[in-house]
Parts: sequence; C-alpha cells; structure tokens
Amino acid sequence: MSRKVALITGASAGLGEQFAQLFARDGHDVILVARTASKLEALASKLEQEHKVKAHVLAADLTRPEEPQRIFDEVRSRQLEVEFLVNNAGFGSSGPFLEQNLAREEEMVEVNCTALLKLTWLFAKPMKERGSGRILNIASTAGFQSGPYMATYFATKAFVISFSEALAYELKGSGVTVTCHCPGATHTEFALRAGTEKSRLFQRPGVAQAPDVAADAYTSMMKGRVLAIHGALNWITSFGGRFAPRAMVRSITASLNRSA
Repeated sequence: MSRKVALITGASAGLGEQFAQLFARDGHDVILVARTASKLEALASKLEQEHKVKAHVLAADLTRPEEPQRIFDEVRSRQLEVEFLVNNAGFGSSGPFLEQNLAREEEMVEVNCTALLKLTWLFAKPMKERGSGRILNIASTAGFQSGPYMATYFATKAFVISFSEALAYELKGSGVTVTCHCPGATHTEFALRAGTEKSRLFQRPGVAQAPDVAADAYTSMMKGRVLAIHGALNWITSFGGRFAPRAMVRSITASLNRSA
C-alpha cells in the first residue's frame, strides 16, 4: 500500500474544495471525487504544485447506485489506503414538495443518504480491521428539525446526524472515529443549485464563509468529536428548538425557507 490518503466527495467546489486544500496543506495525499473530471483535474494540479502531495482524480456520479462500490474498487486497485473519508457530496431543492421533480428528489436521497451510507460501510470496514481511520459526514443544522419548503433536504440531513452518532458509538475503542459536522447557512454554490439564494435564511446577515466552516469541520474530525455545529448561534438555534413547540419551529423554518 502507498501512504494513507483522504477521500473527499463533492471535492470540485465549495466545502469539498476547501477540505482538499486543508488535507493537502497538512501533507496528506487526496482522492478527489465529483462528477466533473475537468474541475477535479484542475484542482489536483493546483494541490500538487502548491503542497507537493499526490492528488488522485476519480470522476463519479453519486446519483447512480453502483458508484460507491466502483469508487471503493478503484481505490483498492490503485493500492491506496484511505485514512480519512469525507462524505461531503450533497444537494438540496426548495419549494413545496409536491411541486418538485420526483426523480430529482429521489436522487437527493441517493446522494445525501444512500451513497454516504454505502461509502461509510465500504471504507470503515478496512479502517476497523487495521484499527485506524477517521470519517467526517457533513450534515446540516437543517437536520435538527423538519423543513417546510425544503422537506426532502431537511429529512436527509436528519438521517446523516442519526446515522453518524449511532456509528460513532458502535466504533468506540476501535481506533476509528466518526464526526458529524452541521453547518448553518454557508456561502457556497449549494444555495444557487438548491434555489435558496433568495430565501430569508440566506438574505440574513451572518451567513458563514466556506473556509471557516471547512476549517471547523476539519478540526472537529481531527479531535474525534462526534457532533459539531459551526457557530454559537447555530448551536443555540439547533438545540433551542428542542424546547420550543414543534408547531412553532415548523412555522419559523417555513418562513426562513421562503423567498425574501
């Protein structure tokens, strides 16, 4: 086996690109996974030049159910040992659920939940066998409550939080850690793709910057924290909702998810 590497999904932009920069900065080789090979190749070249690491490119479309196994098989064929798995790929949609394209909603569940589950299962097993590894699953503060007008997205992130916390408990003492990181609203291409860039949530002051969110997640993973939420206000709102009437939380969330 060659030296250990970090595998990052959704690595071509946004938080994924920031994670790639952080791992490379610390001298780790990286496997960059996303759909667009040209963007990955450009990033790989930049990382290799700036940080003198090896950046592997693996173009994959995680909406396809067979892709996680293909990724795992390709990594093994290249004789790479994944020490860090970052399940960052994901997307959202906005608007009333019954007005959404059903096939696209299904793809969201495939990427945000099923691909994450499969990749975690595939790569965590060899991690546990050798007694070493770290997994970082990117969820969202959206996962702490239901989200009218982003119903599917909020539900997928609730899955990520619950799954990550349970797996972290099961792997205690194994040498493998699982960290679930929950950002709030963050300036990335996510909002444009999801159609939420004009929502009240993203129009409010205090929307986080991608480098800050990625750095917080990276540090949390390296420290082995099970659950991490970026920003004090996000901590308060995420856990404060547990003590408020659920009907009120739904109403507030619906208001934030509507266009400003």
